[in-house]
Amino acid sequence: MLRVGLTGSIGMGKSATAKLLREAGVPVFDSDATVHKLYAPGGAAVEPVGKAFPGVVVDGAIDRRRLSEALSANPDGFARLEEIVHPLVSAARETFVATQAEAGHDIVVFDVPLLFETGGDRHVDTIIVVHAPDDVRRARVLQRPGMTAAKLDAIIARQMDDSSKLARADHVIETSGGLADAGRQVDAIIKKLRARAGHS
Repeated sequence: MLRVGLTGSIGMGKSATAKLLREAGVPVFDSDATVHKLYAPGGAAVEPVGKAFPGVVVDGAIDRRRLSEALSANPDGFARLEEIVHPLVSAARETFVATQAEAGHDIVVFDVPLLFETGGDRHVDTIIVVHAPDDVRRARVLQRPGMTAAKLDAIIARQMDDSSKLARADHVIETSGGLADAGRQVDAIIKKLRARAGHS
């Protein structure tokens, strides 16, 4: 089974690209959605994250706003949080892969915003980086509720710079041309991936 990493900095259009891949019949493992489940009531991350960051559990779930505030007050906490959450996400990912293999899929995509930053690129066979010019990206993100230029700059500062990501990409999807154009690029890449996986 071909394991494909899908990544891209905030505002690049990665989520829309993941949706296009799903619509084309390629199973996509969404790391962010998995973390949301881990943080929900009954989620495996609730107890350990609550112990590491007192006060962030509300009604049996991790309150993401409180967790964000705790991390802002203690930037070293990011490493501690990753130590807790990453193994849980990895376990969920391997379960997903096994399920898709049983279903007969030859390609799976891992949608990981911080693929390079967390070393996730070591666990994939090929990498798709989603990209858009900086002015397009900023315009998209600043339309989000509660987003400010300062918040965006802080998020970007924690992510690998785009030129480094593009240099490590096996495939690039440029999203500034709209959804239809991105869809054509996705279809072309899937064709290449299927050929690599041994299918026409």
